[in-house]
Amino acid sequence: MVTLYLARWETRFWAWLIDIILIGLPLWALSDRLPPSWRFTIDPGLLSISLSSVVLFLYWTLLEGYRGQSIGKMALKIRVTGRAGEDIGFGAAAIESFGKAFLLIPDCLIGWLAMPGSKQRLFNRISRTIVIETREQEEPEGVTYVKPEE
Repeated sequence: MVTLYLARWETRFWAWLIDIILIGLPLWALSDRLPPSWRFTIDPGLLSISLSSVVLFLYWTLLEGYRGQSIGKMALKIRVTGRAGEDIGFGAAAIESFGKAFLLIPDCLIGWLAMPGSKQRLFNRISRTIVIETREQEEPEGVTYVKPEE
């Protein structure tokens, strides 16, 4: 039997914020220097589409589809997996990332209100993904670590 520890909302928020600072803020700063044809924002209420959100969507899809972790998730030792702890691949990563890139507020609110205690956003549920802690394991079988004395 495998034990998975679901990541706390606070940890997930800080990982998201790290990603926004590393990827989103530089894009936002560069947006004034882009030609007008590259600048676009569609914000009809709860859906927000901009060059930054498209780039963040691609960033999360690629990194989380490839290894389950964005830079923010790596820093905070959490990762996106399937419900049994398996790798998710690019398809599930794209679905999962869509919510946080374009529909963050309703994605989170529906998760918190309609699925309390599940630690899932709406698009986690749709993509059949969870976010878990990547706890350090004990020494692998057959391996012994020798630590120098201090």
